[in-house]
Amino acid sequence: MRTIHWLFVVSVMLFISGIALVVAAARPAMRQPVPAAVDTPAVTPVASVKHIMRGIVAPAATVVYDSVSTIVDASGVQENQPRTDEEWANVASSAAALVESGNLLVMGDRAVDRGDWLKMSRALMDAANTALKAAEAKSAQGILDAGETINMSCDNCHERYWRQ
Repeated sequence: MRTIHWLFVVSVMLFISGIALVVAAARPAMRQPVPAAVDTPAVTPVASVKHIMRGIVAPAATVVYDSVSTIVDASGVQENQPRTDEEWANVASSAAALVESGNLLVMGDRAVDRGDWLKMSRALMDAANTALKAAEAKSAQGILDAGETINMSCDNCHERYWRQ
């Protein structure tokens, strides 16, 4: 009976020592700063606002605007909208480019101010994101509605910030 008691005491001591060892080993790791998972590269804006407008915003907005239309002439009514998956994907890519252009417009020293410029850039991004979702859903009416909102966001910004 004495042997069983002695084995029990040794087992408990080993168990407690094992837990103490695990806790002690974990403590220094908790105190060390966690290294960054990935170093983010420095972003250096290159394009001007005019470059972004001419190279990204205008072509992308044109694709979105022109993708859905109704033409009424002497030959009748012609409804235009994307028909193939590739055409819808092209509209979606242009809408995504408009969303990203909003990000570019607020990077670095491009933001003219931190008030209305940021709000108007956000309005463009929100409207373009709506167009992106409509294109992904293949909704012609959604594209029309988003196109109107995109146009209003552009008009509001140009009214305030347009520079020759």
